[in-house]
Amino acid sequence: MSKVNAFLEEWGSYLWVALIETFQMVSISLVISILIGLPLGILLVLTRPGKSLENHFLNRFLNIIINVIRSIPFIILLFFMLPFTKFVVGTTIGVKGVIVPLVVFTAPYIARLMETSLLEVDRGVVEAYEAMGIKTKDIIWNVMVREARPSIILGLTIATIGLIGATAMAGLVGAGGLGDLAYRFGHLRYEPSVMYTTVAVLIILVQGLQSLGNVVAAKLKKD
Repeated sequence: MSKVNAFLEEWGSYLWVALIETFQMVSISLVISILIGLPLGILLVLTRPGKSLENHFLNRFLNIIINVIRSIPFIILLFFMLPFTKFVVGTTIGVKGVIVPLVVFTAPYIARLMETSLLEVDRGVVEAYEAMGIKTKDIIWNVMVREARPSIILGLTIATIGLIGATAMAGLVGAGGLGDLAYRFGHLRYEPSVMYTTVAVLIILVQGLQSLGNVVAAKLKKD
């Protein structure tokens, strides 16, 4: 019985550490990806034909880059970027070593989601503000982004859930987190209970995030 208690205590500590590492990877990568993806999404919209900053070359270039990155599965991108990650942060393992590929993977996805959300804004509303002589930057932040907030929140929720899945795959290269825990204990040590528990925790996280995103989006839609 003492051995069982010792195992449960050890396993509990590993699970707690893995949760913290997953939270760190997701939160840091998400913040950086939003800081890159939101302006990039706005730029994609403004450089489209007929928009205020119409630029066919820049718009096409950005679309090609985003499509190329999004076409690469994260696990392949992760290994492909190991030399670059090593150069940028000095390591390829742990939470620090996976932030770069997570951002490269997530930022273009967020940019595409932001572009879609902003394009859903009623064109008539935008044109009305343009007719009043409102500056483009003010229209972007006070009209387009504000009107698209519910869609943006839902898009960020989807991106966050995808990011959680990516952090789980990052466990294969020693990034830590729940994926690493499931791989080392559940797979390599053949402990099914660890695998099942990890899967259950991930399901709870995803369901909780999706529910929270739905509630926030619904509230913003009413405002």
